[in-house]
Amino acid sequence: MRYARPRSRAAEVLVALWRLPRIRACLALLALYGLIAIAGAAHLLPDGETPVGDAQQPPSLHWATLLGTDILGRPVFWRVIAGVQTAVTIGLATTALAVPVGTALGLAAGYFGGWVDAVIDGVYSVVVSVPDILLITAISYTMGKGLAAICVALAATSWVGVMRLVRGEVLKHRGSDYVLAARGLGAGAGRIMVSEILPNVVHVSIVSSTLVLLAAIKGEVILTFLGLGIQEGSSWGLLITGASQDLSNGVWGPLVGTVAAMFLLIHALSAVGDALRDVLDPRLG
Repeated sequence: MRYARPRSRAAEVLVALWRLPRIRACLALLALYGLIAIAGAAHLLPDGETPVGDAQQPPSLHWATLLGTDILGRPVFWRVIAGVQTAVTIGLATTALAVPVGTALGLAAGYFGGWVDAVIDGVYSVVVSVPDILLITAISYTMGKGLAAICVALAATSWVGVMRLVRGEVLKHRGSDYVLAARGLGAGAGRIMVSEILPNVVHVSIVSSTLVLLAAIKGEVILTFLGLGIQEGSSWGLLITGASQDLSNGVWGPLVGTVAAMFLLIHALSAVGDALRDVLDPRLG
């Protein structure tokens, strides 16, 4: 007689999320954004930089001019779609930099305490004492305006929130019976943190990832709008900058299309993040 294999924790989480109709729709939407980003990286998206008509042409039923054209006659719809790649790339890269750093520092600060906690808390205090926009501006000017500079700048201000949350959870666990038992069996600090404590606090990092991703996407748009971000190519920040000039001529396509694309992505990420918190947090399970 065969017995079904028990589901992994990741599979259980996916099943729990998939049972919620609203979250299914959000996951499908996120998958669509991911496919668009992959298609953009593979140069499979239509060209949004080549003019397809007259300047500021009104919207029509053709794909290229579904949202009209900009002041240079370029298809707004394809430029909005191309902006998805920039948003997803910056969001994922910033998250990949900030969350591991914040998690590692939070583990160390919470477990060791003492001077380790004091040093990490000192670094944290310095970072939070400087307004985010000033720190991001300084890093952007140091590294140059571009994709890599934005990711590093946003990550430099994003890890602090992750660190504080992880540190708080580790403080609750470091005196638990299972930690004391592992220490009594001769396990080292590194093994205890990675093998014993981390699996019990990783839900904080996972949920925090959605928040960092959201902040990075919005941060790129704000920085680009202020002239500190992407200067060339397709970016939602560049589209909004151009849309501010189009509004004076009664052209709404660029602004409506960009805001709609941002809203759908941010709403889907927020909904999935809330659902992940409910599923992963043992206090809410």
